[in-house]
Amino acid sequence: QVLLVESGGGLVQAGGSLRLSCAASGSIVSMYDMAWYRQAPGKSREQVATITSNNRGGTAFIANSVKGRFTITRDNNKNAVYLQMNNLKPEDTAMYYCNAVDHARGGAYWGQGTQVTVSS
Repeated sequence: QVLLVESGGGLVQAGGSLRLSCAASGSIVSMYDMAWYRQAPGKSREQVATITSNNRGGTAFIANSVKGRFTITRDNNKNAVYLQMNNLKPEDTAMYYCNAVDHARGGAYWGQGTQVTVSS
């Protein structure tokens, strides 16, 4: 069983920054595709950023809605994935979830989420 624990959310003013962390159980972050999703009230869940596994190239993808402001990184030694969010906007307000996908054996895992609120 893979356990993902997010942290780093909070309340920030527009234009500010936050860094979300996702701590994973076991040494999976290099072997799985790791992603950040977000879901605002009344909206569907949106994929914000992904970094593929080492076997799949270790490539980062960023949604157009946050491109140039958000960055996803991975620390294999700490079994963690991060989402650096800069120049935050009120429309970035949402619950942010960490996701891990094991393409080799199948399976997808979710964290419990961390709330990000951006005030105008």
